[in-house]
Amino acid sequence: MSLKPSRCLVALLLVAGGIGAGDAVAAVAACGSTDVAVNRPATASSTENAGLTASAAVDGNPGSRWGSAFSDPQWLQVDLGSSIPVCQVGLSWEAAYGKAFRIELSDDASTWRQIYATTTGTGGTQNLDVTGTGRYLRITGTQRGTGYGYSLWEVAVHTTDDGSGPVVPPTDPANPDLGPNVSVFTPSTPQADMQNRLNQIAAEMHTNQFGTQRYAVLWKPGTYTADVNLGFYTQAAGLGLSPDDVNLNGHVRVEADWLQQGDDPNNKGNATQNFWRSAENLAVTTPPDQIERWAVSQAASYRRMHLKDAPEIQLWNGGDGWASGGLFADTKIDNTVVSGSQQQWFSRNSEFGGWNGSVWNMVFTGTTGAPPQHFPNPSHTVVDQTPKVREKPFLYVDAAGSYNVFVPALRSGTAGTSWSHGPAAGTSISLADFYVVKPGASVETINAALAEGKHLLFTPGIYHLSDTIQVNRPNTVVLGLGLATLIPDTGKAAISVADVDGVNLAGLLVDAGPVNSPVLIQVGPAGSTASHAANPTSLHDVYVRIGGAHVGKATVSLQVNSNDVIGDHLWLWRGDHGDGVGWDVNTAANGLVVNGNDVTMYGLFVEHYQQYEVLWNGNGGRTYFFQNEFPYDVPNQAAWSSGDGTQGWAAYKVANNVTTHEAWGVGSYCFFSPNTSIMASRSFEVPDTAGVRFHDLVSVSLGGVGTISNVVNSTGGTANAANQQRYVVSYP
Repeated sequence: MSLKPSRCLVALLLVAGGIGAGDAVAAVAACGSTDVAVNRPATASSTENAGLTASAAVDGNPGSRWGSAFSDPQWLQVDLGSSIPVCQVGLSWEAAYGKAFRIELSDDASTWRQIYATTTGTGGTQNLDVTGTGRYLRITGTQRGTGYGYSLWEVAVHTTDDGSGPVVPPTDPANPDLGPNVSVFTPSTPQADMQNRLNQIAAEMHTNQFGTQRYAVLWKPGTYTADVNLGFYTQAAGLGLSPDDVNLNGHVRVEADWLQQGDDPNNKGNATQNFWRSAENLAVTTPPDQIERWAVSQAASYRRMHLKDAPEIQLWNGGDGWASGGLFADTKIDNTVVSGSQQQWFSRNSEFGGWNGSVWNMVFTGTTGAPPQHFPNPSHTVVDQTPKVREKPFLYVDAAGSYNVFVPALRSGTAGTSWSHGPAAGTSISLADFYVVKPGASVETINAALAEGKHLLFTPGIYHLSDTIQVNRPNTVVLGLGLATLIPDTGKAAISVADVDGVNLAGLLVDAGPVNSPVLIQVGPAGSTASHAANPTSLHDVYVRIGGAHVGKATVSLQVNSNDVIGDHLWLWRGDHGDGVGWDVNTAANGLVVNGNDVTMYGLFVEHYQQYEVLWNGNGGRTYFFQNEFPYDVPNQAAWSSGDGTQGWAAYKVANNVTTHEAWGVGSYCFFSPNTSIMASRSFEVPDTAGVRFHDLVSVSLGGVGTISNVVNSTGGTANAANQQRYVVSYP
């Protein structure tokens, strides 16, 4: 059937793309004439017979129809392909019509939002003006108008996109819709309701290492009592300008209590897979004499936190458990950090009452209360000041109740936190200037928002990308909540950033798709030359995964072509366990390739890539803390060689033409479990020139499984079963 174009009042609302209380009309837009439901996938609760299928209601043929069983309720659902603003639904009923029915939209075909309902339907042709955004549209009949079922000749769906481009919905900063996977607590939230929600999420995410669920739990300024047990893909964050604006009496913790350690099935103290979670912008006061526990490994940030009164915070299970790395950044811990069996750790711009412990590689940059420099026993690397850094942007609520994103200012030559000695310097951006992205949003809409000058706030969820998100404007903020995950499905990059000043990418997980991407994240096009020293682009808590959740392939995970870029806690991981892993399955050459000059990395974790895990081609590079594991799954030596008689590929390669580069606290480990005869000639490969300097290096043969012949170039000795750790204090 055909419908005449009409005009509808488009309330472009922020309620998971639907409508809700407090929503405001933003614009009057033309409702397009194109029926976007034609030949889209359709399903139904039932069919009267094999000739009356759901697809017949969206085939553009007014002579074919869907018919349901003769009972209530019944529904017909259409997948529109991507999240779009819907302004009109046309229904052409056969004689068997719906007297009472509703129309709903959804982003995921699970959670539905009602955009129309009636109990007095009369059948015939109905052109219904509606307002809402979603990928899936469902018509649910609850009372039939006849003794037969429900029968529709055609369902037509019209959008405010008239062909001139996607419509970007505005954001109400006073009442934004952050989607169903964000819980916002206020001081008036009943404590039992809050704790029940926290417990539900914790139980669901306890062992959910490769699941698709994503959550953020947020607290508006105030005082609360809560036990926050953080599981996978969960972010706990305060919504104050200072961590002390949100005070939690209780715990914000991560336990090592689910993964078997060694051969004993009853020993669940292994924290080496406690990945993908974060605590941010909170003050925590534990009950009297109770410790805090943060037993984590990679991609688990403890950032902009204030831990009060707890006698200590333990970075492992407190007993015999293993743990493998994490981050403290912009954090104040009033008492002692006890690292225990934690193998490596990076602390930046933090303040501690004390520190106790080391294993292989503990690095402190711009941190007061750190232990003194002493490497390798204990393995403490201390850099007194952080030369140049910008803290991660964060969401907060101002005194008027409006949401904003705070972008901290660039700081140079600093020690300690940005906030504990007075208000942090920076800029606030109203959430009205953001496109709040929810699962189902199209890349076209995302890029249209960026082209309009909008920033992006990704709500928790999985985002399948058919094209590249293109960040072309300076000072753009792209911020993810709840480990928002981007999957490029078509072999393109997930994100590309132009060679411009001051872009912030933060809080994102890029998960490689099944079609090989030459690069997953590109910062600056090839050949970028501009200086950004006064306002660098920065990446904060940005993670890449290739394999583990599913088959993924990418040649390079992160390519930095722009100058002066800052990396602030990156984990680039070719999966060594989970689904879709294998030497010829989740293929990936390089984790990080740096072509720009004066690029700085703070807290760089890169693991299991098949060639140089880090390849640094630019001059003036600096790295403060590096942790690496060689690929476990090398099948044979011939499959893993960089040529010229070199066995394997170095974990960290500084190109031969580089004349200036410096690194502090760098470690590389091997565990060649399928073939213990595999050897790596060296962990670090650098040009022998005075301007290239490394401080405090370590190679480790984990359990003596495999061999690293030298730490750096031909220096440092062999790490193997006989000597599992090898250290070099400085090179050259």
